[in-house]
Amino acid sequence: MKFKPAPNSLFAILLRSRWWISFAVAGVIALVAFALLPREIAPFAAIGALPIFAVGCVAAWRQWRAPSPAQVEQALATAAGQPWKAFADTLARAWEAEGYTVQRPGAAQAAYDFRIERNGQRTLVSARRWKAANHGTEPLRELQAALQGESAQAGVYVALQPLGDNARLYARDQGLVVLQGEALATLLRKA
Repeated sequence: MKFKPAPNSLFAILLRSRWWISFAVAGVIALVAFALLPREIAPFAAIGALPIFAVGCVAAWRQWRAPSPAQVEQALATAAGQPWKAFADTLARAWEAEGYTVQRPGAAQAAYDFRIERNGQRTLVSARRWKAANHGTEPLRELQAALQGESAQAGVYVALQPLGDNARLYARDQGLVVLQGEALATLLRKA
C-alpha cells in the first residue's frame, strides 16, 4: 500500500514543490538546531530534519523521472491526432508496460473501454471520449454504474480537455480518477 499524505500536510506540500525546497527547509532546521541549542543536544534535534530531507529525495526522484512540459505537450498533441483504434492500442501497451492485465470488453459494453487488473485490483477505464471538447456527468454516471455492476475497485476517465465543473465534482464525489494532462502524457510515453 502506498503512503499518501493528507493533501495539505507539510509533506504533501513539499512533495508538490521543487525538490530543493525540501533540502532548504531541512538545512534551516539543522542550522537553527545547532545555533540555538546546546552542543550536546543539537545533533539530536538536527536529526528531526531527516524526514524532510527524505521527502526532498522523493520529490527529486519524481521530478527527475517526470516528462518536461514540451514532452507533455507533444504526447497530448499526438493523442489528440490519433484515431480511436491507435489511441486505444497506445493506452493498452502503456498499461501493460506498467504490469497491468488489459482486457477490452467489446463494443457491446458502452460504459467502459478497458478492464485493467494488477495485484487483484480491477479498474474500469472509460477512454472513448478522450477528444471531447466538453465532458458532462453522463459518461461518469455510466462508468460509476459499471463499477458497481462489475464489482470493480476503481474507475478511470480519460480526457484531453478539462472536465466541466459538474463533471469534475461528480468524479471527485464518486472517487473516480480523471486521467489527463501530465499524468496522461506520462502514461502514454510508456507505450
